[in-house]
Amino acid sequence: MTFFTARRLIGLFFTVLVGVYLTIVIANMGGKVDELRKLQIRTSVAEMVRADPSFFDMASEERNALIERQVQLEIDRRQLDQPFFLRSIDYLNQAMRLNLGRAQEMHSDSGSREVYSIIVERLPATLLLFGTANFLVFFVSVFAALRLSRRYGSALDRAVIALAPSSAAPAWFYGIFLILIFAFIAPILPAGGMVDVPPPETNLGYALSVLKHMALPVLAMFLSSIFISIYSWRTFFLIHSSEDYVEMARAKGLPASLIEKRYILRPTLSPIITSFALMLIGLWSGAIILEQVFNWPGLGTLIFQAIGYRDTPVIIGTVVVFAYLLALTMFLLDILYALLDPRVRISGVNR
Repeated sequence: MTFFTARRLIGLFFTVLVGVYLTIVIANMGGKVDELRKLQIRTSVAEMVRADPSFFDMASEERNALIERQVQLEIDRRQLDQPFFLRSIDYLNQAMRLNLGRAQEMHSDSGSREVYSIIVERLPATLLLFGTANFLVFFVSVFAALRLSRRYGSALDRAVIALAPSSAAPAWFYGIFLILIFAFIAPILPAGGMVDVPPPETNLGYALSVLKHMALPVLAMFLSSIFISIYSWRTFFLIHSSEDYVEMARAKGLPASLIEKRYILRPTLSPIITSFALMLIGLWSGAIILEQVFNWPGLGTLIFQAIGYRDTPVIIGTVVVFAYLLALTMFLLDILYALLDPRVRISGVNR
């Protein structure tokens, strides 16, 4: 088990390493963004010097020399005079250790420019929203699929099959229509944000306000995933319900609930969890657009704003966090799959 875990961790580490380095190169446009940053430094230093009354009487040659010295000091401080390849390796080293540096344009609500503080401030909102939606989809899908597997060919079963292709539309697509209906046509829910303005003073009032603002984005993610999940997992249950050992259990007169729990649900947990993890990864990747549609103050909105500001440290830091979240999801999936499926061997030992 230890060897299996270490091997998977090493594999996921190198996957994250490559993904983060590619992000660094793309976010910096191969070093072109740093050239733009040098130009911004020169412009801002020149404006600051020319606006300072203490330099009005200085000769133009001296003023230009002062500007050049200030520009060079700022370039040295940001290490923009080094080759991009060396700086990209340093960025990678710092990013993998979650030493994300300081933002260039953005700051947290508390005023901090530390990228780590900015991300930690936004991360709980994303985890709350996507965690709630994903677990809701998981439990509803499992119980609904198990129920449908008993009623194969019924009107409800055919309705789920007909609605399964609707999951091809992403969550933000449903979100736009939900906002139109429940925030404008019948204004019973807020169109966006995470809490009322001004926020309620009591803890209970604050929690109820957050739940009210979560309703539409959670419903959008639920609608985008529920039907295909029910259809997929109902198929797993149907396949396993026709196995010989299930027929034998029925012939012995075992209760239907026991047969479903022990002989149908348990053997299908591995493919169900695999399907759920892949769905979870897909929802993580759609966080940017969904959070932007609902103005949800999470990591998706943060990276969208950072792209607009060309704030490279924040972009890289957010991608690093997403990469670690995805790697953690895949790692937990591997461990659960190995534990749940008796056919999987770990370190050559058959369990």
